[in-house]
Formats: sequence, structure tokens, C-alpha cells
Amino acid sequence: MSDYLHKEESHPLSLSEHARKNRAVWEATSDSYEQRHAASLGGKHGMAWGLWRIPEAELHILAEVAGKDVLELGCGAARWSIALAKLGARPVGLDLSSQQLQHARRLMQEAGVEFPLIEASAEEVPLPDTSFDIVFCDWGAMTFCDPYRTVPEASRLLRRGGLFAFSGSTPFQFVCQDVKTDVLTERLVNDYFGMHRMEWEDEVNFQLSYGGWIQLFRREGFVVEELIETRPPEGTTSSYRNEIEMEWARRWPMEQIWKLRKAAFP
Repeated sequence: MSDYLHKEESHPLSLSEHARKNRAVWEATSDSYEQRHAASLGGKHGMAWGLWRIPEAELHILAEVAGKDVLELGCGAARWSIALAKLGARPVGLDLSSQQLQHARRLMQEAGVEFPLIEASAEEVPLPDTSFDIVFCDWGAMTFCDPYRTVPEASRLLRRGGLFAFSGSTPFQFVCQDVKTDVLTERLVNDYFGMHRMEWEDEVNFQLSYGGWIQLFRREGFVVEELIETRPPEGTTSSYRNEIEMEWARRWPMEQIWKLRKAAFP
């Protein structure tokens, strides 16, 4: 596997139009993103989920990782994968942005761990079938990639009984997000039925209805184990959201975590 990964890292990227757009914005903002959010993501928050940095030790999404092959989609600076490597997992970090992976290499060197990093889209992962026990994403790629491509890829890459887990925004946020003003409203401004793609001038995000997600999961051989709708505790601050948005998220679900299992039998 390591030889295969090394070989694939040098291959040119084959990207969709929205992937090229999202890659450009991450290449341009990676350094400022790292400076702004490093404190929220690092240290004790290295294994914590989402906007409110809820510890994995509290949520138990990934559970036991020692000895398991783990793929992180949209790994960014790979803090999650670094923490998992220290627990005995065999992680692989994948990200679309070379700048993000530069930060990952720096942090890996500082932590004294080594594992493969791949510059590629989660919509087209250059790795063999059934390579992993766990595929996961903390926001990252599942926000910026088309789920009709990423979910089949996750299914292809996972072994039978493997875990697929990812966090991201909710359909609630999607229907209340005014794209023109980039303001989260207290009213419905976007259609629920048919939701799929939300596009800004420099970025594209994706979302499905709850029924759309479940239909897609079932079609790709996944069983839903849990859907966690997170809520910021009183007094919590976030480098990702302002106080008005935090208050919104205390009333309605802004963030969700799907925990899925690839069926043990076809």
C-alpha cells in the first residue's frame, strides 16, 4: 500500500468544475485559516468534532482505532490523523489542497509521526477497493464535494463492516442560509426539496435532505447507526461562528454527525 500511495501522489489531479473552484479558495486561504483556527483545532482538540469541538471521548464515533486502516477525507493539517496515529491506527490523510498538506507535513514532523498524505479529491480517491476499516471526515471534503460521488467512493474503499462517519452542516442551515448576503436567517429562504448544491462566488457546498441522505446511504450499502445533531453548550465560543450564529445553533441544528456501517453482507 505504501508504494502505491507514493506512486499516486505524483499523478495529476482530475477535478470537477466545483472541485477546481474549491481547491483555488483553499490554496489562497490555507495559511490564514491555519492562523485563525489553530488554537481551536490543536492540542486537546486534536480529536474533537465539528464547530463546537466536542471530544471524541464524549461522542465515541470512531471508538477503538488501534491497528485499523483509517482514511481521513479533507484532512487539512491532519491533526485528527496525527492523533489517531499516536493511538496505533494506520491513517492516510487526503486533501485537495497542496497548501493544506504542507501544514500537515509540518505538524507530522513536529509530532514525530509519519503516514501517507494524498493530494486528491474525495470524489475520485486513487486507492484500491476495500483498503480501509474506517473512512471519516470532520467537515472537510464532505462539505465541498458532491455526495453522489463521495458516498459511493467511501463504500468502495471500505471493507465489509467498516465505519463511515462524517460531520457537516444540516439541511436546516441550508434552507435558512441567504447566499446573496451570506447571512443565516430565522426564516426559510431556500427550497428543501431538491437541495443539493449551494454556490458562492468562490466556493461550492453540498447538502441533501434527510430523506436524500438515507436513500443514498442505503443504495451504497450503508446502515445508519446514529445521527447526532450537535448543539453548542452555553458559554461555548467558536472561531468558526459569531455569537449571533451560535445563538441560532442553540435553537436549531446547525451541525450533524452521521455514523454509518457498511453492511457485513451484500
